[in-house]
Amino acid sequence: MSDGGNDYRERASRLGGGAVVWSRTVGAGPQRVLPDGCTDLIWLDGRLLVAGPDTRAHLTGGPAGTRAVGLRFAPGAGPAVLGVPACELRDQRVPLAALWPEAEVRRLAERAFDVRDGQVGRVLEAAALDRLRGAEPADPVVGEVVAGLSGGRSVAEVAGAVGLGARQLHRRSLAAFGYGPKTLGRVLRLNRALELARGGVPFAEVAAVAGYADQAHLAREVRGLAGVPLGGLLGPA
Repeated sequence: MSDGGNDYRERASRLGGGAVVWSRTVGAGPQRVLPDGCTDLIWLDGRLLVAGPDTRAHLTGGPAGTRAVGLRFAPGAGPAVLGVPACELRDQRVPLAALWPEAEVRRLAERAFDVRDGQVGRVLEAAALDRLRGAEPADPVVGEVVAGLSGGRSVAEVAGAVGLGARQLHRRSLAAFGYGPKTLGRVLRLNRALELARGGVPFAEVAAVAGYADQAHLAREVRGLAGVPLGGLLGPA
């Protein structure tokens, strides 16, 4: 999740399930990318990269004018496309060729290079759809885990709802999301808090609605995950 700026745009992907295609042109200074439980397939200045799920804000940048286009998979959806457990990519940016056969990546890069800038996202979507046709189905508990944690339910409540013990839920969460359910809950809560704050909700109310103990708890969590206070994240969406 971007904190905005640098000509960032996104649209819903035809993959469905919450996936989005995004694009940005790098401006002056680094951009802060916030943790969101997602993995991204990225076309960056002619290179194909994978961004794994972050546990804290990641600063990214490059020469001004550099163009990036990405396909962001919803939490838990990346492993089916990328072919590796999400925990192997946690807090990492790796070349796609480290995960897929080099010849396949080269063909994909050539297709992306040959189309107009606005069509790169469609090339990435087509590649992901091709991969999904031969992939193992996603873990069936993923959607319920995300929904439960997003709704403020405790890890124990979510485990009970999906019929798993705490250790089983933790292990399957590592594979699907890149980290355990407690961290995923913190990340999802951060994104909910930022959504509310960007909508003009006062910080004290943000804390209550998003499920923090109080405004001080909200401030500690935002700084711990994002590296800056909540007010520092309220730039253009």
